[in-house]
Amino acid sequence: MTTTSRPERDSEASAEPIGHGPVRATTATPDAAQPEADPAPAPADVIPGPPNLAFEKWMGFLSSFVAPVTLITALLFYFGYVSSRTFFAYFGVDVDVLGLSNQAFVMRSPGALFVPLVIALILAAGLVVGHRLLRKRLKNADATVRTRVVAVIAWTGIGLILAGLVLALLWGVFGGWELAPLVTPLLLAVGAGLAAYAASTARALRGGSEGRSVVVLLVVAMVAGAFWATATLAEWWGRGQARALAADLASLPAVVLDTQERMFPGNDAILFQELEPHEEGQMYRYRYHGLRLLVQGGGRLFLVPDQWSPDASTLVVPYDDSVRVRFRFFPDADPPG
Repeated sequence: MTTTSRPERDSEASAEPIGHGPVRATTATPDAAQPEADPAPAPADVIPGPPNLAFEKWMGFLSSFVAPVTLITALLFYFGYVSSRTFFAYFGVDVDVLGLSNQAFVMRSPGALFVPLVIALILAAGLVVGHRLLRKRLKNADATVRTRVVAVIAWTGIGLILAGLVLALLWGVFGGWELAPLVTPLLLAVGAGLAAYAASTARALRGGSEGRSVVVLLVVAMVAGAFWATATLAEWWGRGQARALAADLASLPAVVLDTQERMFPGNDAILFQELEPHEEGQMYRYRYHGLRLLVQGGGRLFLVPDQWSPDASTLVVPYDDSVRVRFRFFPDADPPG
């Protein structure tokens, strides 16, 4: 019976599915024991790995911030408007009365953005290279050197921010300085960028989550400063284009203007001629030479004299039946007469 009962019990035990039936207590042998895990090192013995400076993360944040097409279009419109406003203001014309379309402002923006865009791309490439070199050095440096480097970057950024704030708050004193409108936002932008980089690096070295809001605010301040500086460059570009055009107006279409009523341009470069009535019903009695078409907008012509001077003025005439205009749309020394 013993020999027959054992196989039955063995077969029942082997047929019993795993995880079902009564739980049998087993005693682990020394051979089956798992190797004992090494005790966790004390906090003082932890060697920090390569610092995650999170530079690429913030660059990705900025790129995702400026990526939408609507935002890019809005920026193009703004810088086109700023440069156009400065350009026409040089000739005494308010750009808002021209009635230019949004597309016209966007088309005027690339010239104002080429220089700052190229500079920004070159600086971004240099910052990426510098960041990787610094990260490689900090990887092999001890904690003291890392802390010292972060402190130098942070205090440099704070110093630049303070200098920019002094220029901004004392604008009445430094406003006469020609470079103040550009230096002030650049100091704020560079200072905020360095401070944000130092704060982000310190967070990575500590391995904590504190200070994130400070980094975000500093990054926003850096973007605002860069935006301010770019707007200043757009103003300078528009003013420079206006001065270059005023020095040689031959590229503008020459205009001969006939009017029904007498005008007084007040500029010697504009020649006046009184027309004889050759036929009955002659509407136009006065003719003016020496004019160039600056721009047309809002149903009006904005005309400037051939020779621009500080005392020159821009003539605004309605583009309707009250005037008769003849143009020549290529530069020459013999305008229509």
